[in-house]
Amino acid sequence: MPKYVIERNLPRAGQLSPAELAAVSEKSCSALHSFGARVQWMQSYVTEDKIYCIYVAPSERLIREHARLAGFPVTRIAEIKAIIDPATSEGAAPEHERAHDYAKEAGVY
Repeated sequence: MPKYVIERNLPRAGQLSPAELAAVSEKSCSALHSFGARVQWMQSYVTEDKIYCIYVAPSERLIREHARLAGFPVTRIAEIKAIIDPATSEGAAPEHERAHDYAKEAGVY
């Protein structure tokens, strides 16, 4: 099932108290119940003025519906195409090699 990054502009998000963050989490979980297992919230990263959320869902449309039900803003949704980390360089799989070639062609390095 596709995995997505959702960017939410939320001024002063990084200043939310633990109780306020718990309330946000509760709102999200409450809205998620209406989708059953079709939409899963994996985790979120809170920065100063944004929250970046990782969701697994069959479509972007369902993510937008979840946001509407919970009353959350959606600035941008991007489907995750690959995940890399430091260990990726240890076992140069064909996918890694293609990503390296693509990055080189794109002028990343």
